[in-house]
Amino acid sequence: MAQASPNRKARPLSPHLQIWRWGPGMFTSILHRATGNALAFAGIGTLLCWLGSLASGPEAYAAFMEQASSWYGLVVLAGISWSFFNHLCSGLRHLVLDIGAGYELENNNRWAALSPVIGLVLTALFWAAILHH
Repeated sequence: MAQASPNRKARPLSPHLQIWRWGPGMFTSILHRATGNALAFAGIGTLLCWLGSLASGPEAYAAFMEQASSWYGLVVLAGISWSFFNHLCSGLRHLVLDIGAGYELENNNRWAALSPVIGLVLTALFWAAILHH
């Protein structure tokens, strides 16, 4: 491998995380990716287990429902539903940005901070409706 000559200037390094100021937009973007991955793995896995238990008969479905209605099953289902609603809200925010609106810094930061909060509120309303029945 050839070495750089001493007369040659070092190439500039690309910016890294140490020089960026963290803001709501960065947090929401990372959370959007994380919830998308959670839906892809936990959500699809749970859906496939549910469908498999439906196709396997009443005993398999009863076993699935026993696991799903346990405390840890409810935690997993609540996490999947929060991932869905948070990803939905963040995706709608990105859709608005993609059409060219909402780029003003104050407006962008406000909606970036509100997106996870709205996701939590929608999740709470969803589970309140489920547990009420």
